[in-house]
Amino acid sequence: MITVIGIRFRRAGKIYYFDPEDIQYEQGQHAIVETARGIEYGEVVIANKQINDKEVIQPLKKVIRPASKEDDAIYEQNKEKEKEAFAICKEKIIKHGLDMKLIDVEYTFDNNKVLFYFTSYERVDFRELVKELASIFKTRIELRQIGVRDETKMCGGMGICGRNLCCNTFLGDFQPVSIKMAKEQSLSLNPIKISGICGRLMCCLKYEQDCYVEIKDRLPEVGDTVITPEGKGEVLSVNLLREQIKVAVKKKDKDEKEALIYSSKDIKIMGRKKKCCREESLDDEYKGFDFSSLE
Repeated sequence: MITVIGIRFRRAGKIYYFDPEDIQYEQGQHAIVETARGIEYGEVVIANKQINDKEVIQPLKKVIRPASKEDDAIYEQNKEKEKEAFAICKEKIIKHGLDMKLIDVEYTFDNNKVLFYFTSYERVDFRELVKELASIFKTRIELRQIGVRDETKMCGGMGICGRNLCCNTFLGDFQPVSIKMAKEQSLSLNPIKISGICGRLMCCLKYEQDCYVEIKDRLPEVGDTVITPEGKGEVLSVNLLREQIKVAVKKKDKDEKEALIYSSKDIKIMGRKKKCCREESLDDEYKGFDFSSLE
């Protein structure tokens, strides 16, 4: 076992482990650490705790020191300088006629590097822009192209649920999301309804996926033959969340069938309906949509 603390450098950013070196850190405290980008100022989001050695990427870097008031002041100064750098860079992009959208600017704590984050639908030749920015800021310049999900994570916004975007508030990493998840949760396959502000599939499709898979594995599917208290019947529909199954059961002494709703505990699966290619395909209503752009 090894003692570590978790530090985050951006809001809802990835958490990195560092060695606290016998110093007790509290959640919300700030610390100065050394990273691959240089000296950085970060927030402690995980206080001292012991974890398995296998969970840590060696060598584990040590915390330089707890952040002082002077460090806090430098951090705030850097934030002001980032606003100025953003305006200057945006002006230079227009001057050079580059097809790129500036998203954010970040100074390293030691001011050894300035990072400019941008998006673009094509490759951009920004060599002249970098030279001009380097002559203005007198430090190392890095332009980093990011995707639409990262852009949304940095800028933030409000989702269709009425809450702040998950990626901008608490999601450290993006989880893979697929159209199959929407199908298994019986959601509309209309891209407009299942895509987020970024234009990709909503991250929240992942939250309940494991629960849906677990329930679906033990419930029958439409077309399956089941045994009910009233006799044998065919499954008409399945309500996964309520675990209720609508079954067409043949009435006694009659050729007619009656649709009855049962709890999953009251039925027993007798036979599974064989799947065909038609059943595995998307509904005809949505065949015209390009779902690949959402994944």
